[in-house]
Amino acid sequence: MLPDRGPDVLDLETAMARLSEHLSPAVRGLSTSPAIAMNERCDQMRAAGVDVYKLALGQSPFPVPERIVEALRANAGQKDYLPAEGLPALRRAVARFVEKRIGIDRTEDDVLVGPGSKELLFLLQLAFAGDLVVPTPSWTSYVPQARVLGREVTLVPARAENGFMVTAAALDAALSGHYGGPRILVLNYPNNPTGLTYGVDELREIAKVARTHDLLVLSDEIYGELHHKGQHASIAKHYPEGTIISGGMSKWLGAGGWRLGTFVFPQELGKLRRAMAALASETFTSTSAPISHAAIVAFEGGEDIERYLTHVRRVLAAVGRQTARRLTALGLACAQPVGGFHVFVDFGPRAEKLRARGITTSTMLVERLLEKTGVALLPGSAFARPDEELTARLSYVDFDGTKALAAVQVIPKEQPLDETFLRRQAPRILAAVDAIGKWIE
Repeated sequence: MLPDRGPDVLDLETAMARLSEHLSPAVRGLSTSPAIAMNERCDQMRAAGVDVYKLALGQSPFPVPERIVEALRANAGQKDYLPAEGLPALRRAVARFVEKRIGIDRTEDDVLVGPGSKELLFLLQLAFAGDLVVPTPSWTSYVPQARVLGREVTLVPARAENGFMVTAAALDAALSGHYGGPRILVLNYPNNPTGLTYGVDELREIAKVARTHDLLVLSDEIYGELHHKGQHASIAKHYPEGTIISGGMSKWLGAGGWRLGTFVFPQELGKLRRAMAALASETFTSTSAPISHAAIVAFEGGEDIERYLTHVRRVLAAVGRQTARRLTALGLACAQPVGGFHVFVDFGPRAEKLRARGITTSTMLVERLLEKTGVALLPGSAFARPDEELTARLSYVDFDGTKALAAVQVIPKEQPLDETFLRRQAPRILAAVDAIGKWIE
């Protein structure tokens, strides 16, 4: 027999239930970000003794360079609030970094620093009274953020034959048929989830479309330094007056948990930057002081940072190339990545075999795959693709990045990283692809 809980407890529960009915309509039905949710689920499965291949969360497997870690240790005592716009010395370093890497002239007065680029994106949509234009497949948080804020979202689906990367013509067609009010085009490249990027000519054509339609462009270049050949180009070169460059430390320096993002504005958008800084002062106040001081070292760079990036790119290029080749050999469609650490896999060519097993959506696909093989992917539906399209993102990051970096340093640059290297340094990636193949068959 259950103990008598008493009228006071029951009344409190009733009151709390009533309060929960008053959630803002904007967040009703909002769930945890798919990548975060899947990662937490994988951790729970591993804790329960299940061998899981963690290929869902896009987190760099490589360590933060030691000189940057040392800078964080040295600045652990920094305890004062920083300016809402960010530490001035860091903003100067970011401006010089952008000038060196991309070739556009910016100053510290054009830079805004925040606790992650995701937070800055949210503030941008608060400050700018415009709707969102998002090519798909797109990173998982663009659309949910816009809908929380009540913004309309125009999705521009890319086609498989173009590697799921949007073309200028498709973008122009999508915009021409809609209300021509203020809009933000979110352009992410090297792209998450495809691992592909735009060439200079493609960026030039997209810039023409942006200028024609008077778009504000948020150029999400968080993976720019992870272009596998170190040849990242920015649309800001072709549309400087209307482009905000979004970056940070999470991908190219393996410092996702440090939570530091940067927005770099043109002078023409100074009013918008100041409005966002005001919002920052009323929300997150400022970015972590110790991390901001350490980040100066990161953006100032040096020979050791360049060596680190060279080795990281070599490893990611080799693992990505082999992953895409093996998936293609299974009869799946998968373009070879040129940046970052993701591939976007189209299971459509094996749709008949999957349908025979009752699998008709990308959500069902990844659920069954995790259940039967322990391979964790994210469904294409998480990236604003139709659920009936049998696509999924694979993040090839389940390997020991510290060990791989040590191994690649002794291999001459001209010597390709062969399958022997991959079997030693990234065996779980190869095993996961093998498991996918066996499961399909």
